[in-house]
Amino acid sequence: MQGGDTVQYPTYQDILAARSVVSRYLPRTPVYHSPGLSHLLGCELFIKHENHLPTSAFKVRGGINFMASLGPAEKQRGIITATRGNHGLSIAYAARLFGTKAVLVVPQGNNPEKNAGMSALGAEVVEYGKDFDEAREYAASLVTTHGYYYLHPANEPRLIAGVGTYAVELFEDVPRPDVVIVPIGLGSGICGVSLVREQVSPRTTVIGVQAERAPAVYLSWKEKRLITTDSAETLADGLATRVPAELTQALINRLVDDIVTVDEEGILQAIRLLLFHTHNLAEGAGAAALAAALQLRARLAGQQVVIILSGGNIDAATLRRVLQE
Repeated sequence: MQGGDTVQYPTYQDILAARSVVSRYLPRTPVYHSPGLSHLLGCELFIKHENHLPTSAFKVRGGINFMASLGPAEKQRGIITATRGNHGLSIAYAARLFGTKAVLVVPQGNNPEKNAGMSALGAEVVEYGKDFDEAREYAASLVTTHGYYYLHPANEPRLIAGVGTYAVELFEDVPRPDVVIVPIGLGSGICGVSLVREQVSPRTTVIGVQAERAPAVYLSWKEKRLITTDSAETLADGLATRVPAELTQALINRLVDDIVTVDEEGILQAIRLLLFHTHNLAEGAGAAALAAALQLRARLAGQQVVIILSGGNIDAATLRRVLQE
């Protein structure tokens, strides 16, 4: 969606259409039952492993659906967007797949492994700003200078429809779960889950999770108005946003049943537990849903619960901290 365009909300039908595109390029990801975590939490726990995709994160679904929809003239311009990593990996992967240029603006001091991954896929990585939102503003400013097609990381229905394809898979594998818990950065993932849930399993409760240190979407959901925070300093870089996105926030306000926040130690503990019980590495955002489940243990007792392991791109420094503690 380009600046100034009329807002168009994605639909369940858009997600089904996206599935026919995404399934041509990406494998279906598994949903595994975890006996160890089920015993620990006192519920029947399933994990949707979006970390098993080629970029180790769910967002590549949206990148492929978006890039597949572009015409030759738009691809010729090249795509510019801002990212902390997984969205950028998605766009870099899709840009290489569809033969266009990707320029990715990241904040200074961004996850070096994610930067290296984006560069390896052929994208141009530009460092600017103290955080994601400063990088996003700078990316938008370069459109006039260079003529790129600007892609907002969340205000784009084709991204939401693409990532929503994992929810179609999820509800096929676990048809009527009691609860699905989804991490929220700007909210494309939880929007996709909520749109699919609304059609195929209305009884399912959808719970979002944000970092306590980056609660802009949570606060905006509570107040039903956009609230910007002064900082978003969390080890979960995929959750580190200060400014909500209008499109996803409107859907979240309408569709999501509950949102909780988790602290930094809760996220670290969840990374350790996922490694211990499933032998999967989760990044901070990828472990946030388990952190929320641990926090909500009494509420979830005896229920069938699905958590989204949204990404596995943890950096070496954070992993060392996880293992040392």
